[in-house]
Amino acid sequence: MTTARPLRIGITCYPSVGGSGILASSLGEELAARGHDVHFISYERPFRFSGDGPRLHFHPVEINDYTLFKYPDYTLPLSVKMAEVSRTVRLDVLHVHYAVPHATAAVLARSMLPPELQPRVVTTLHGTDTTLLGRDPGYGPAIRHALACSDAVTVVSDWLREETRRLLAFEGPIDVIHNFFAPRRPRRTAAEVRRELGLGSEAMLLHLSNLRAVKRIDLLLDAVARVRPREGFKLVILAGGDFTPFVDHVRRLGISDRVIVRQRVNEIEDYLQAADCGVFTSESESFCLSLLEMMCFGRPSVTTAVGGIPEVVENGVSGVLVPPGDADAVARAIEGLLGNPTKRGELGRAAEQRAHAHFAPAVIVPQYEALYRRVCEAPVAAGPR
Repeated sequence: MTTARPLRIGITCYPSVGGSGILASSLGEELAARGHDVHFISYERPFRFSGDGPRLHFHPVEINDYTLFKYPDYTLPLSVKMAEVSRTVRLDVLHVHYAVPHATAAVLARSMLPPELQPRVVTTLHGTDTTLLGRDPGYGPAIRHALACSDAVTVVSDWLREETRRLLAFEGPIDVIHNFFAPRRPRRTAAEVRRELGLGSEAMLLHLSNLRAVKRIDLLLDAVARVRPREGFKLVILAGGDFTPFVDHVRRLGISDRVIVRQRVNEIEDYLQAADCGVFTSESESFCLSLLEMMCFGRPSVTTAVGGIPEVVENGVSGVLVPPGDADAVARAIEGLLGNPTKRGELGRAAEQRAHAHFAPAVIVPQYEALYRRVCEAPVAAGPR
């Protein structure tokens, strides 16, 4: 029996706070732990990336602000760096997360290289590259072309696959590979975190996101303001974006004493273990990695039933799904969980079991490995299929 050789894999993602970058960072670290040589290529180190180590490498992309251009260009410097890394280390695969501009840059980088040095291009769509940019006539055609030139296209939910076909009219193969979460060991105890937050006997509601408009933070705050009794909880927001625009809204709702915000937290596990339940009010989600993060710590969530979320959470079994845009429904669901610790515990245990059974690294990462080997055995997709 022969052992398959380790692969040389390049990964590009947005390094800012967000599900796609967090997933890409975790995937790279898991692949390196499995013996593959992983090279991150981006303008800065990805959020939560643990750093260089055995089989983990980072290659920065330098962006020059030439006065010739009204806006700095990233796509071309990125493609040049991709080609350079591919040539130097002989990458087998370039795995790009988010279509714009990463897939376009990868296809261009591949075309700069002689056939024997051309890596396979795997493009993973995470959501708004389909649902937002795919609708934009200034981006849609370029996204379709990049997907057609990719050796494989993956999405993080069945829902996103159907949306990609509908919005982009892409007819090529699409593999569904769900997100995963590999929690790190908390650095502090739950009691220490609660003391830091000034929590006494109150329940801790937790929300984690980059605060983009699609997350509907306004609806989250409206819902929390309707929860009774008001003194029975506090909402902790781990903000990957600027919370300043919401400060006046919090004040108008009279919940300044109920809301605690922490910016750009790396050690999210500290807070996940201390939470009682999560709350997510997005108007669209392709998967919602934050939900899975809560599930891995046995914490149920109240969340809107949109996009791919019903593939992650089973309503009434591992969490509570509510209609989108309904602040009252969110508030009543929160009250139902806070007022029934037994039910909350049952949902939490089921959530943790579901996370380990369906969305653990041991389940998901081998799917990516199998995909890489499949495309490496096939001819390079030099043009639209």
